[in-house]
Amino acid sequence: MNYEKQIFIGERAQYYSTDSNYNSCEFYDGESPLKHSKNVKAENCTFSYKYPFWISENINVKDSTFNELGKSGLWYTKNFSIENTVIKAPKEFRRSDGIFLKNVRFENAAETMWMCRNIKLDNVYAKGDYFAMNSSEFYADNFEIDGNYLLDGGRNIEIHNSKIISKDAFWNCENVVVYDSKIIGEYLGWHSKNVKFVNCKIESDQGLCYIDGLTLENCTLINTPLAFEYSTGIDAQVNGKIESVKNPCGGKIKCERIGTLILNPKRCDVNATIIDCKEIEKTFSEDPNPNENCF
Repeated sequence: MNYEKQIFIGERAQYYSTDSNYNSCEFYDGESPLKHSKNVKAENCTFSYKYPFWISENINVKDSTFNELGKSGLWYTKNFSIENTVIKAPKEFRRSDGIFLKNVRFENAAETMWMCRNIKLDNVYAKGDYFAMNSSEFYADNFEIDGNYLLDGGRNIEIHNSKIISKDAFWNCENVVVYDSKIIGEYLGWHSKNVKFVNCKIESDQGLCYIDGLTLENCTLINTPLAFEYSTGIDAQVNGKIESVKNPCGGKIKCERIGTLILNPKRCDVNATIIDCKEIEKTFSEDPNPNENCF
């Protein structure tokens, strides 16, 4: 069935729509207009109210807009692709499988893409906290995020050529690898397992702590004090200077300079980590008072 330049009003206006094409249509008012839909294409469409696609399968949306009230729109879906689209509503995507987004802009991405799997993002911008919490099989290229708590609880994550501004990014995660990206935000990667950064620029107060299995290849740490605290399995090759390193618990750290090195035998095995560094400006065997000008 083909629909063109139509306005749909009312709850479940196109309920159970199957094998349908929508061109230049507006879903204006009424909840769940395309609930339980299957094999649907929507192009140049506007979705202006809640829950437009729930429990839907094989959906393709292009050149469209999800307005502010189109929140919680894409839950329990399977095989959903969106291209060249602006999404202004929060809480989009929940418990969905098979998500492909290309040239998509999330203007309010709060609590979006929770507990989803098999996700691929290509040139996506998102602004909002808790993006992709507890999601897995997550792949992104040219991804830009401005929002805290990115991918909390995520599994099997791969990111390329991206810019991440996010406090507490990659917490409680497992199997994370980030290539050729810039990451800014406090407390990066805490309580995670198997985390790898390659050719990245990282700026993170107290970042890279409490990680089991941490790799840095050809990375730069800018304004990153108190790094590596209680992390194990460290293999860090850092360009230039690390502002300060605090109580790492095993592995190897290689860099040109360390501003302050703290190795407290009461907190860690001071012999468990190899420090390969040409110059260490200050060394402490006890945790300094945070009010002291040590760093």
